Amino acid sequence: MNAPFVLAMPRTRTFEVVTSAERLAEIAPAWSALWHRAGGLVFQHPDWIAAWWRTTPHQERRTLRIGLAWNGDRLDGVIALATFRRSGIRMLEWAAKDHSDYGDALVAPNSDPRMIPRLWQHIFDQGGFDLVYLNRLLPDAGVRVLLDPGLGHGKALRPNHRSEISYRVAGSWQSGADWFETLSKKGRQNYRRGRKFMAESGELRFRLLDADDPREPVLARVATLKRLWLARHGRVSDLFDEGSPVLAALVSVLAELGLLRIFVLELNDTIIAVSINFEQHGTMMAFVTTYDPEHERASPGMVLMMDYIQWSLDRGLATIDFLCGGEDFKRRFATQSVTLWSMMGARGLPGHLAALVDRANHVSKSWRAQPQPKAETSDD
Repeated sequence: MNAPFVLAMPRTRTFEVVTSAERLAEIAPAWSALWHRAGGLVFQHPDWIAAWWRTTPHQERRTLRIGLAWNGDRLDGVIALATFRRSGIRMLEWAAKDHSDYGDALVAPNSDPRMIPRLWQHIFDQGGFDLVYLNRLLPDAGVRVLLDPGLGHGKALRPNHRSEISYRVAGSWQSGADWFETLSKKGRQNYRRGRKFMAESGELRFRLLDADDPREPVLARVATLKRLWLARHGRVSDLFDEGSPVLAALVSVLAELGLLRIFVLELNDTIIAVSINFEQHGTMMAFVTTYDPEHERASPGMVLMMDYIQWSLDRGLATIDFLCGGEDFKRRFATQSVTLWSMMGARGLPGHLAALVDRANHVSKSWRAQPQPKAETSDD
């Protein structure tokens, strides 16, 4: 007997913009499933976004604008955005932007390339913002498709002049010791000298924090040291404010996903340098690093960095990614650099005026930065 014929009904593509924490919690399982299918970075995981939204200060100045592309009851695309009001302008940016180094859409494998442009069009049509600024985009970021005129729907978005640098260590070394020997003689001497100088004051130990070790004292130490550094350099960050829950919430997400790697350098059981890292896709990524300025002469941050680089290479990791920031201490060890690009767009008169001012300021600064010809003088 022939098997009964069953007609497979096509799935319906629908789009949605999430604006509430309640809806964010409801769609988290579908989002998490997409994250695993797409091989996304932790910055695009729903728990990362939810942890940020739960703990972010000035929430009254923000709104969620998370775009979803549904294929029936299966989630195939996410663009996690949020607005932030600055000087009367509603800026649309990556959700958790201040604590996320690589922004991008999350797209199911083998999806229709028109899906993300169509989802962006839906977000744009829903409104609720004046200016769009999407930054820290890797060269292969999926949202680059929004600039493809052949696909359309990339409404209002243009490449922006702002860029950032990401440094990383990558190579074919067989071990950490092999990498160490490629450093300059001065670099190797500085490392050995720093370790020796610190060891003269007591027992020096580098270690990876165990999963069972309490994280709270380490995170408190990180926040204290970071506040000292920020005050010295005239900067601020809500990630390290006294009593702020943000850092602990984000680190908990890394731990729950099995990605967290906290390296510490201890002198007589006192932490003098910390690097909160996470390991993903064969890469060690350095999320937060700090050191005790009382030991600055021995460069404990540099020593810890060289230790965890060697640790990572010894375990077969292909890359150590220092994430965003062109600091000199990263550049000194890097074998590669990647330029992170950005794009901007506008919606409505306030947004277009703000974009016009931004372009004018950029042109003015570029002109002033150019060497000006010297005025001609005449000999009498």
